Amino acid sequence: MKHFINSNFKEQHASSVPLERSDHSAMRGSDMAVSELLTLNAGKASRPRRDARYRVMKTMFDVTLAGAALVLLSPLFLVIATIIKLTSPGPVMFRQDRYGLNGEVFSIYKFRTMSQDDGDLSGVTQTVKDDPRVTAIGRFLRSTSFDELPQLINIVKREMSVVGPRPHVPGMLANGILYEEFDSRYMDRHRVLPGLTGLAQVKGFRGETNTEHSARMRLNYDLEYIRRQSIRLDLRITINTFWKEFFRGSGY
Repeated sequence: MKHFINSNFKEQHASSVPLERSDHSAMRGSDMAVSELLTLNAGKASRPRRDARYRVMKTMFDVTLAGAALVLLSPLFLVIATIIKLTSPGPVMFRQDRYGLNGEVFSIYKFRTMSQDDGDLSGVTQTVKDDPRVTAIGRFLRSTSFDELPQLINIVKREMSVVGPRPHVPGMLANGILYEEFDSRYMDRHRVLPGLTGLAQVKGFRGETNTEHSARMRLNYDLEYIRRQSIRLDLRITINTFWKEFFRGSGY
């Protein structure tokens, strides 16, 4: 009976969660319905696409976009690096261990946005709004998500993808406990390359995971992305991210 319900549900909701509803305020009236939809879908195994055509197209999309962006944005990289160096002692770049494909750990690149003595190399202590550890230039970089741009290097190295579940630090907390203990499906999100952006992020679930709702919804959207993988979806998420992050400045 359960399998029958899930099968019908999938057919009726094949394009279930529209990207246009991308912030918390827009979702408040239907949070329960969306949460139930995602949870029902999440009961099914999150199997990534393995067909050769998609994998080739995905790799071409990632490498072409990331490579072109690195060339075009190199002057911006130089300006940001100079400002960081002149306004705060310490290195320009920040490296941190994150979970990658199949849970393997890799080093992620970011522009340093915190005072050198206040940074948390483990990443377990999440950044909060008006975090005193963040420098003046760091606030700008975080609000525009420019601090994430060095991850284009990770994409070219094939440690990341343009779109996918955001890479988490080992030991990340969800509602005050380890994510692995919070939800047994957690490691399923690592069946694909982590992304510079993802479905959860354009839906407004980025940043802190200190409540059950935010932690659960982020994971549900990550698993939903894996089930719905396509180049078309990647393009929509990329365009939505470009507008939402770089022009509207939703990060902190």
